[in-house]
Amino acid sequence: MENMDTIRSSVNHHIKIGVLAGHFATNHSHVSHYIDMTTIKTKCNVARDVAGELASKYYDTDIDTIICLEGTQMVGAFLAERLSAHGSGMNQGKNISVITPELNSNNQMIFRDNVQRNIFNRKIMLLISSASSGKTINRSVECLAYYNGQLAGICALFSAIDKYNGMPIKAMFTYKDIPDYFTSPAIDCPLCKANQRVDAVITSFGYSKI
Repeated sequence: MENMDTIRSSVNHHIKIGVLAGHFATNHSHVSHYIDMTTIKTKCNVARDVAGELASKYYDTDIDTIICLEGTQMVGAFLAERLSAHGSGMNQGKNISVITPELNSNNQMIFRDNVQRNIFNRKIMLLISSASSGKTINRSVECLAYYNGQLAGICALFSAIDKYNGMPIKAMFTYKDIPDYFTSPAIDCPLCKANQRVDAVITSFGYSKI
């Protein structure tokens, strides 16, 4: 993609994201950069490396189930494997579940009866692709509460926020890696106020020019 910069992780140079500056709209905010995480989500060796880095932050956290959002299933599977394989961690030998919610016609997250046992009274890690405003996390936590899941941790491939309701968000990349990154409600967007047209719409599936 044109004019896209590459940012590599400071802890593992094999892990990288693409970053494109501009004016972008998501379903609940406007952001200053499109962050391309296709390589992390689709390349098994990179996903394995990312999972290893994230797992190291949770060896002392009891996890029963990883809920994967926004196309993070491959990372989630490797993350479960790493947590279970760590010899001195709380999850050693545990058969950690990895599941993805459905979205109903009202865009609400739901879990079918056959997987609800993996949530009810279970310690849950949320794994999200990008946390910009916290709204997706909030929706997920409300869903977990409905199914009586216990939030134990939040992981992100990229996060523009440090915490959610006091719980740290542990991310592979953060806003510190993109110093001029910002997110804003559409009504307050400084780029809109400066009459800068929206370049593209961003969803969890990627990028579509307008």
